[in-house]
Amino acid sequence: MKLHSFAIFALLFLSLSVFCEGITGGWNPIENIKDPHVLEIAQFAVTEQQKQSSVKLSLVEVINGETQIVAGVNYRLVLTANDGSVTKKYQAQVVEQPTNTKILTSFTTLP
Repeated sequence: MKLHSFAIFALLFLSLSVFCEGITGGWNPIENIKDPHVLEIAQFAVTEQQKQSSVKLSLVEVINGETQIVAGVNYRLVLTANDGSVTKKYQAQVVEQPTNTKILTSFTTLP
């Protein structure tokens, strides 16, 4: 009986730890916004927005962000970028597919 109770406890603990690490489809905060890959995603977003809008932007910093696991990873980042005279806050969303292909899906100015 003790072995059976231990097995149930172990299964519940494992299920809880998987749940806490992130749910497929749910947004989870990025623990380290200074991670080089997160900065690469932010730089990609700023560069793509620059191409689409013809406004010269340079990334200043990533303020915070979240990821969502789907068929790849969605990144939703709050960042600041400078247009040469003014630094503004933006929210950028980038999808990174398993093939390392990145797509900017939104880039909006925040108040």
